[in-house]
Amino acid sequence: MRPAGRTGSGGRTPVKRPTIADVARRAGVSKGAVSYALNGQPGVSEATRQRILAIAAEIGFSPSSAARALSGATARAIGLILARPARTLGIEPFFMELISGVEAELSARSYALTLQVVADQSAEIAVYRRWWGERRVDGVLVCDLRTDDGRVPVLEELGLPAVVIGGPTGTGGLPSVWSNDAAALVETVEYLYALGHRRIARVGGLPELQHTAIRTQAFTEVCGRLGLADAVTASSDYTGEEGGRATRRLLSSRVRPTAMIYDNDVMAIAGLSVAQEMGLAVPADLSIVAWDDSPLCRLVHPPLTALGRDIPAYGGHAARQLLQLIEGAPTVGLEDETPHLTPRGSTGPPPAQADETVKQQRRSA
Repeated sequence: MRPAGRTGSGGRTPVKRPTIADVARRAGVSKGAVSYALNGQPGVSEATRQRILAIAAEIGFSPSSAARALSGATARAIGLILARPARTLGIEPFFMELISGVEAELSARSYALTLQVVADQSAEIAVYRRWWGERRVDGVLVCDLRTDDGRVPVLEELGLPAVVIGGPTGTGGLPSVWSNDAAALVETVEYLYALGHRRIARVGGLPELQHTAIRTQAFTEVCGRLGLADAVTASSDYTGEEGGRATRRLLSSRVRPTAMIYDNDVMAIAGLSVAQEMGLAVPADLSIVAWDDSPLCRLVHPPLTALGRDIPAYGGHAARQLLQLIEGAPTVGLEDETPHLTPRGSTGPPPAQADETVKQQRRSA
């Protein structure tokens, strides 16, 4: 069964947005009664007024959308909602670069970007309903795909044109733009293994995010294949504070890692600072790899080995897919470039005595 508003060829048919008649039909009253209730005029009981207001909110209808609905005009805008603390967006280069790529594509087509930060996924869904009911946007980009993501069926139900930045699984009938994080993670572990590391740890991002789960599974599988019994993943929230705490715990453990992989650049830089505070030399005592290469990775000392890709182009590709979808063109998922590893001064062979130290610790345990 296809989602409402989607054609078999991958294009879209026009989707009927909620109207005053829809509210009246659901409430079992006349359109005049709905108008009285929505505009605060006498003519309906308070109980009926509250019921009508609740139905209008549920289906995303607002009286302010009436003029645009009658004219059939488009908003010439797409939406992007981020359910993350606003403070993290200002320090994480990934989102700024992604948005710059989206903006570049939109401005060339005279479209605007409507950006909103919300507290959680339920608030995000409420904004989607309001935006679509009020004709605020013509489509949305969806970030931070979660496992069993509740936004996907809602967007399909609304018929709101949407492209997921992430995947490729878990997107339902929505097209997506994604990169092969699993292959990049495997390449990184194999690189560290080739340098001689046998004790590799990873500081991951939020575990409920799908790309985190993909990376965690790939890390577990490749470490198992290579026989790395001491491999471990510590979860974090992408902030420097939590990344630093996770680093301190791992470096204070009985079997200390000789190499660490971080799920973003901010946590990797925090990890570098913690290692240096603990008297460890990078890379002589500890090798560090950051995900999402950025200018920050090249400004610290030593510069960080990092997994990088063209993030502005990634955002641009997603925006282009969404504009095609809005225009009714057939749209399918797009696999973007796989992040590539750039070795720098933060990685090298492990300490010569590392393996012997582990053997002694295991004998004494």
